[in-house]
Amino acid sequence: MAENWIETIEGLSVSYTASPSAEDVARFVELSGDDYEAHTDEAFMARSQFGRRIAHGALLVGYMSAAGTKAIRASQGRGNTTVPVSLGYDRMRFVGPVFFGDTITVTYTVTGVDAERRRSVATLEASNQDGQTVALAEHIMKWLHPDAN
Repeated sequence: MAENWIETIEGLSVSYTASPSAEDVARFVELSGDDYEAHTDEAFMARSQFGRRIAHGALLVGYMSAAGTKAIRASQGRGNTTVPVSLGYDRMRFVGPVFFGDTITVTYTVTGVDAERRRSVATLEASNQDGQTVALAEHIMKWLHPDAN
């Protein structure tokens, strides 16, 4: 018999949209310490096939996390009372560049539920304003019982 939490997440699909700016990337550099030239040096990247700086892949992971949070809130809106936590991301790939000012939409779709282990798996696809896929991943979520006792 399906528990209520399962019914609130099966087939759930949400999206999160963001546009990384030069300022966002500068703040991310400050927070993460990742000051690699691909993100910070326009002249360095001018010599590359991209021709300009790109946003960090880890910043895209943050957008994926935000999409996961939107999925949690959507399930709560459907009556879910569990306490979900991320167990991580699998098969993550950065398949296209993200330039400053691009509009990135991350779509988060629950594709499987393991009731016994209280886990869900979702596919994540990040695409830019031109519909080009820039990143892919699977997200594993653990749905904890609402009380610790």
